[in-house]
Amino acid sequence: MDWLSIFQNSFTQMVGVAAVVYCLAALGLNIQFGYAGLLNFGQAGFAAIGAYAVAVLVVTAGWPLWLAILMGVVGAIIFGLLLGVPTLRLRADYLAIVTIAAAEIVRQVARSVTLNDYLGGSDGITGKYAADWYALNPFDGFEWFIFRFSKNDLWVVINGWILVAIVALITWLLMRSPWGRVLKGIREDEDAVRSLGKNVYLYKMQALILGGVIGALAGVIFAMAAQSVQPDNYSTTLTFYVYVIVILGGAARVFGPIVGAMIFWFLLVFISEVLNNAVRGGFISSDILSTDQIGQVRFMLVGLGLMLLMIFRPQGIFGDKKELALDER
Repeated sequence: MDWLSIFQNSFTQMVGVAAVVYCLAALGLNIQFGYAGLLNFGQAGFAAIGAYAVAVLVVTAGWPLWLAILMGVVGAIIFGLLLGVPTLRLRADYLAIVTIAAAEIVRQVARSVTLNDYLGGSDGITGKYAADWYALNPFDGFEWFIFRFSKNDLWVVINGWILVAIVALITWLLMRSPWGRVLKGIREDEDAVRSLGKNVYLYKMQALILGGVIGALAGVIFAMAAQSVQPDNYSTTLTFYVYVIVILGGAARVFGPIVGAMIFWFLLVFISEVLNNAVRGGFISSDILSTDQIGQVRFMLVGLGLMLLMIFRPQGIFGDKKELALDER
């Protein structure tokens, strides 16, 4: 068993590109679900809009990167309005149904053969649309004991975690403001908040859009890191992972999604690396477990761990049981 390699890969991914992307998406979902009690199952759709805005506008239209990112934010705002206007006056489950369907519509439109010349179809869009941004990179990569990053990955990780820190700070300030207190009141009992003269619908819309914009920024980072955008990367699986991360770290906690993302990716990679080494080293017979089955088994083991977490600590690592109470009316 090559334990140095196992821990090196695990700790690298714990703070790597995937952890940054899912952390940002989870921070956005935490505002919607954790603080406002909105059951948004379409965070993957917001991420796809941010990613495709960058890819399409830079590669196809020749726009500068910063303007494409801005348009990704505008696209997320419009998408949030389209989702929120018809549903936020209704019960929470209607929003869940609409958002999961809308995210799938976005993905299927991106896969459409009709729009293949613009969106790339199922193959997506590949291009050096972040070349100017990577040209600013002063680093040549990094390797120290249990951490190892290529030149480009290091640049993405540094900028990504800076963005995570900024978003977390903004969230911390907002949730300690009167706006944040009203938002948490809506989650607990929106009728009581409405009786105090607050426009509950408007607050919900603001939370949905703000969380969606942060989700779109996650898609932007994802696209810039991979220099490629494929529609199947933005399936409902992404949203479900993000929910796992929020619940794992603790809903309605600023640092919950950050810790949750780090732990989630560490566990996924660590279990996969241990099983791979065990099979290749002969510690586990290929008759019991083959290398092709490791991907499925690691999700089973992580799922089992999450089940135990829900049984013994349903509020997550840093969460509070009171924060899980939602007003479903």
